[in-house]
Amino acid sequence: MNIGDQLPEFYLRNKKGDEISSRSFVGKSNLVIYFYPKDETKVCTQQACSFRDEYETFQQHDCEVIGVSADSEDSHRRFSTRHRLPFLLVSDADKSIRRMFQVPKDVFGLLPGRYTYVFDKEGILVSIFHAAFNARAHIDAALEVLGGR
Repeated sequence: MNIGDQLPEFYLRNKKGDEISSRSFVGKSNLVIYFYPKDETKVCTQQACSFRDEYETFQQHDCEVIGVSADSEDSHRRFSTRHRLPFLLVSDADKSIRRMFQVPKDVFGLLPGRYTYVFDKEGILVSIFHAAFNARAHIDAALEVLGGR
């Protein structure tokens, strides 16, 4: 994906189990979609908890946060409950969402890439951020794009 591209349509389940479209956010809120390698790993947990800790700030910027990895819905449910994550996690077991976003791999092509995409309320991509091992930088970069703290 490139800056200026439109948010692709994919389907996800909210915490109640209802299926919703990514496009349902367009016209309603800004959107941060972050891709991460695996639930319960050190950097991924730091990243998720940092998004959790700043979630109220994202909400003040009319922004929803969605995390995406290949982990199962059950894994996401456990991860979300254990770390009290207030945002959605999406299971992308077949990696179709990663392909839609053209998320590169990290560490010599061995790990799924850690990338954060910020979309404005019209569903236009305004920022792409990558840092394989600096979880906190993703949150800071996204908030900077949305207007800071």
